[in-house]
Amino acid sequence: MTTQIAFIVWRESVEALLVIGILNAWIGQSGMGTAARRYLWGGVAAGLACALALAFAILRFSESLAGDRLEYFQTALVLGAAGLIVQMVVWMRRHGRQMQRDLERDLTRAAARGRWWMVFVLALIAVAREGSETVVFLYGLLGAGPGIGRVSVLAAAVTGLLLALASYALLQIGHRALSWRVFFRITEVMLLLLACALLVTGIGNLVALGFLPYTAPVWDTGWLLDDSGRVGGSIALLTGYRAAPDLATVATWGGFALLMAVVGWWQSHRAVAVREGRS
Repeated sequence: MTTQIAFIVWRESVEALLVIGILNAWIGQSGMGTAARRYLWGGVAAGLACALALAFAILRFSESLAGDRLEYFQTALVLGAAGLIVQMVVWMRRHGRQMQRDLERDLTRAAARGRWWMVFVLALIAVAREGSETVVFLYGLLGAGPGIGRVSVLAAAVTGLLLALASYALLQIGHRALSWRVFFRITEVMLLLLACALLVTGIGNLVALGFLPYTAPVWDTGWLLDDSGRVGGSIALLTGYRAAPDLATVATWGGFALLMAVVGWWQSHRAVAVREGRS
């Protein structure tokens, strides 16, 4: 579980650092200096405050629930986290390439009009978005897996943040060895597998709560890889693997794979249409 927490914090922090890095580099190149950076770091602080406020609200609300209501709430957040991961991957595929260009264009327009609060707003949105997603993802993970202590959660989150800082520095320095494009492609696959794992857990919760019918296992590969063991359990948490899946789980795997195939085809088709329209 701590591995998944560190991964989520790492990936989301890298995205936030990418936006902050673009804003900071533009400020440096434009020669705007200290005044503009005050807006930048003020936006970062405000974004973190928004994410912490969401975390506090979710925890307080969950503490007020008990029994089936808590199960319903946790299941909803698990499924919501799965959907949010998919949405984030799709969004990054569509906007990642022109993110720097779009940000610099907006900043140039804002600077021409003396609207430095745009730096604050862009930094706030970037940090609040990634921070809020992290909160939802982490709550979904904690609801989907075995309980762990708060100290372990905090240690894993700090580890993820430190790894993000190190990764960002390495990508900035050694972009020839590993480009941003390759980095995001690799982590996209890992995120989609994690989304599938959360979706499988959420569907399993719906079966346990009686919203979906229970069926006997379709097959059993426990002899090859037991999902209750140390290795199999880790793979199950990261990918949604089940040694003895019921029909609902098998349908979830198939539906998720089909959805990702359709989304990938649509995005490729759209990209080709855009290129042909420009040519």
